[in-house]
Amino acid sequence: MDRSARPLPNPAVVSRQVDAGEAVLVNLDTAASLALNASGFVVWQHVDGKRTVEEIIAAVQRYYRDVPGTVADDVIALLKILVEDGFIGFEWAPTTSA
Repeated sequence: MDRSARPLPNPAVVSRQVDAGEAVLVNLDTAASLALNASGFVVWQHVDGKRTVEEIIAAVQRYYRDVPGTVADDVIALLKILVEDGFIGFEWAPTTSA
């Protein structure tokens, strides 16, 4: 995954915080749902189409005092799941042909 990419939430997705920072996402287009733990919800809250993947990783590192060395891989793995299930996408800049 390109760390300079800017993921954005699917507007058909609703989220609801349920317990101790945990949340549930529901894609109203597909009826897919996903439960997020507290750190997953931090990632979700930073997916806004403005922040890059790298900035989201940095936000998670700032939010938690002791993060494992695998935090970047963990965030990217979650983002891949969110893409595969239609919860997020990426805006693609048009390419110009030479």
